[in-house]
Amino acid sequence: MAGHSKWANIQHRKGRQDAARSKLFSKLAKEITVAAKMGDPDPDKNPRLRLAVKEAKSNSVPKDVIDRAIKKSQGGEGDDYEEIRYEGYGPNGVAVIVEAMTDNRNRTASTVRSTFSKNGGNLGETGSVGFMFERKGEVVYPASVGDADTVMMAAIEAGAEDVESSEDGHVIYCADTDLNDVSNALEAELGESESTKLIWKPTTTTEMDLENMQKLMKLIDALEDDDDVQRVTTNFEASDEVMEQL
Repeated sequence: MAGHSKWANIQHRKGRQDAARSKLFSKLAKEITVAAKMGDPDPDKNPRLRLAVKEAKSNSVPKDVIDRAIKKSQGGEGDDYEEIRYEGYGPNGVAVIVEAMTDNRNRTASTVRSTFSKNGGNLGETGSVGFMFERKGEVVYPASVGDADTVMMAAIEAGAEDVESSEDGHVIYCADTDLNDVSNALEAELGESESTKLIWKPTTTTEMDLENMQKLMKLIDALEDDDDVQRVTTNFEASDEVMEQL
């Protein structure tokens, strides 16, 4: 799996504290508000909003929180948010992409730069690590939805590009511009997905030992603690032994 997927699994195993859960809900709600403001407030008529709502639901965001976020967009909130991507290097030269949504570019840039510096990393220029990733759509299904062949056939018919199946489940990849159509087709065939979102998929990875993984986790924790940061992606690769020790 790519670094970001592994990190998500680490977080799941650790269990999310109430404060972290509240912060996650807030970030997902912000994405919903901005998506609704940029297009139609009806998810059926707004692909970006539909995906934002699906991701929120997959993270157990309550319906009333989702509804309030959409209503905020109609009240003028979300006007000033700007989407910015930062790129840099973490411990052992691992590539890091930080996606932010902010109403103050200077504040966010300063905080992100400081966070990299304090945690053994370096903030780079735009494009400094982006070439190591591809923008893709990702749809995740549990193993219980069917065997690898069944999911592969459904993915091919839906227009997906690749499928990775394991005992943990099925991860389906498609072109970023096709995510809405592919996810709709998969939903009609396989039912509701566990997760549907746009990701940065690493095309090359950086091997990490235990010490560097511990440093990287601290960097990611610090970045994700910033209210302006929506998501963090890395291209780390680590052995099962290292992951177990974490």
